[in-house]
Amino acid sequence: MTDVLLKKLTDLQNYLKSLGSVAIAFSSGVDSTFLLKVAHDTLGDNAIAITASSSSFPKREADEADAFCKKEGIRHIKVVSEELEIPEFRHNPKNRCYICKRELFQKILKIAEENAISAVCEGSNMDDNGDYRPGLTAIAELGIKSPLRQCNLYKAEIRELSKELKLPTWNKQSFACLASRFVYGEEINEKKLAMVDKAEQQLLDIGFSQLRVRIHGENLARIEVPPAEIEKIMKNREMIIQKFRQIGFLYVTLDLQGYRMGSMNEVLSL
Repeated sequence: MTDVLLKKLTDLQNYLKSLGSVAIAFSSGVDSTFLLKVAHDTLGDNAIAITASSSSFPKREADEADAFCKKEGIRHIKVVSEELEIPEFRHNPKNRCYICKRELFQKILKIAEENAISAVCEGSNMDDNGDYRPGLTAIAELGIKSPLRQCNLYKAEIRELSKELKLPTWNKQSFACLASRFVYGEEINEKKLAMVDKAEQQLLDIGFSQLRVRIHGENLARIEVPPAEIEKIMKNREMIIQKFRQIGFLYVTLDLQGYRMGSMNEVLSL
C-alpha cells in the first residue's frame, strides 16, 4: 500500500471515528462495501448497514448485501423503498435521481434515529463529482455524510484498498440503479425494469463483467460493453438475440461507443 493510500485510509478511519456511530446505505457495490467494512472495523457495533429493496434493485445485489453482512457479523436492516409508488419518479424526469434519493434517505434517517445512530453515510466517491448527479443534491440537503468524498477517495483507489482488505468486491463491475437504463421522459414501470434486469443477467451469465442494457421505448435494447468485448458480443450474437427476444425485446442493438458511465445523460448537453 502506498503512503498516499495509507494516509487516505487513515483519514477515513479518523473521520468515521469523529461521527461516533454510523448507518451505511449499503447496496453491496464496490464503494458501499468498502465503506461499510472500514466503518465496522473502526466502530464495531456502532456501524450498521441499511439496504433498501425495490423494483430497480436486482435481487442478486440484495442477496450479496445480505451474505456480506452475515459473513462480517454486521447488523443489517432492510427497508422497502419502492420508487415506483412515487408518480414523479415513474414519469422519469431529469431530476429522477433527486426524487429517489430524497425518498430513500428520509427513510434511512428515520431508521438511524430509531436506533440512536448519529450519522447516515453513503458511498459516493470523487469520480461521482464529474457526472450529472442530482441525487447528490438531495444527499446534501438532508445532511447525509459522504466519507469517501470527504477523504478524496477515487474509484481506482477504493478498488486497490478493497483488494488490500481482501474484499470480494474489489474487481466487481460498477453498478447503478436500473432506472438509469431508461431514456429521460419515458415511463419507468415494473415490466421494463424486469426486462432490463433479466437481459443484464443473461450477459453476466455469459461472462461479461462491465455492461449496461439500456431500454428505448417498449422493446429496443441497446447493449453497452467495453470496446475490447464487442467481438465477444458478436461471437454470442445469435444466443443473445434469442435470449433477449424471450425476455420481450423485439430489437437488440449494440452501442459501438461501448460502455460508459451515465450515457443516458449525454442528451442533457444537446
